[in-house]
Amino acid sequence: MTFLTGWGRTAPSPATLAAPRTTAELAALVAAAPPRGLIARGLGRSYGDAAQNAGGLVVDVAGMEARWSLDPETGVVTASAGMSLHDLMLALVPLGWFVPVTPGTRHVTVGGAVAADVHGKNHHVDSSFGAHLRSLTLLTADGTGHLLRPGDDLFWATVGGMGLTGLVTEASFACVPVETSRMSVDVERTRDLDQTLERMTATDDRHRYTVAWIDLLARGPRMGRSVLTRGDHARREELPRGADPLAFAPAARLSAPPWAPGGLLNGLTVRAFNQAWYAKSRERRVIQDIAPFFHPLDFVDGWNRVYGSRGFVQYQFVVPFGEEATLRRVVSRLSAEGVVSFLTVLKRFGAGTPGMLSFPLPGWTLALDIPVGRAGLAGLLREFDEWVAEAGGRVYLAKDARMRAELLPVMYPRLPEWRKIRESADPGEVFRSDLARRLSL
Repeated sequence: MTFLTGWGRTAPSPATLAAPRTTAELAALVAAAPPRGLIARGLGRSYGDAAQNAGGLVVDVAGMEARWSLDPETGVVTASAGMSLHDLMLALVPLGWFVPVTPGTRHVTVGGAVAADVHGKNHHVDSSFGAHLRSLTLLTADGTGHLLRPGDDLFWATVGGMGLTGLVTEASFACVPVETSRMSVDVERTRDLDQTLERMTATDDRHRYTVAWIDLLARGPRMGRSVLTRGDHARREELPRGADPLAFAPAARLSAPPWAPGGLLNGLTVRAFNQAWYAKSRERRVIQDIAPFFHPLDFVDGWNRVYGSRGFVQYQFVVPFGEEATLRRVVSRLSAEGVVSFLTVLKRFGAGTPGMLSFPLPGWTLALDIPVGRAGLAGLLREFDEWVAEAGGRVYLAKDARMRAELLPVMYPRLPEWRKIRESADPGEVFRSDLARRLSL
């Protein structure tokens, strides 16, 4: 048995770990699934317990043979599910293509991107990963592979379905043409939360990628002050003369220590960082490489260890447009309580996909990282869950490790439909996870 956790390093559970190399080996593992079932695991970047299976089998797909192909006429890529977005970008960017959606890390697999229907800074324009899928191949509980397309119910039960309908082995999706490997980025500061919301509403649609970093420790008239970052793929003429327009070779520059003391990220250290970052981020336009714009934390290998051995909770929710009062209520409570969150990010979502358990819906989404150990944290987040559910919002399953099961059907009203399709595809519940058991999926 191997003890596994999510990226937040909370809620460890023991499982048997298998590392198949081929699809045939994967199918054999499905056929011989133990009583506690199995779940796929990619690069372990899901913050919660979605890729854990206590007492059962966890299948590590990241080491499987990586295959990909590109149709240069249409920009459609077909890639094996265990291939990472990092490796795909290394191959595609020098050819003038970029993945349609990337979350805050490149180190996620294609299969994980499908299972979580990942979103990025461009959701208000391009929706989530599932919107760009042309097809996927799903290995179901009977050991057979099925080619699924967006017209199939099982397709949309799988997109955002957290790996519980079967094992994705391959996916085809449309990519974005780019002239360079750089980003043209606008930076702007806001004085408080109201101005942040006003500026994002007024300017987001002018840019493909937008995000706001919030100083959660600012109080009083500065509560919710933010740094807005908005970007687009830079054109060739924006680059200095002689620059290689499509050069792309990102790598981690630092490595977090294997052990860090608990409490390293506290009110004093985070407040000092927030003050410095806000002061530094004056209004300007800059040209940045893709990596620091999309994936700044990837420059520190194993950055999750900085939170100490007890780990951290990443809490992300979305509330619909028109429910800004709920967002303000959460930010106000966090600010008043002095909750330490090293990274607090606000984005605007556009139209979602038909994925039955997909997280995004048109509205505001807030994500924060909170070190474990703060007194009363569990009760505070439970209270937020209630507020979010009452507002017609939801919590992101790919980052969750603590939500109560009774709120799931409130947040995800298509849950009964998803359960019916899943039961048809996997009547014996071969595909299971700690997340599924905890939320009675």
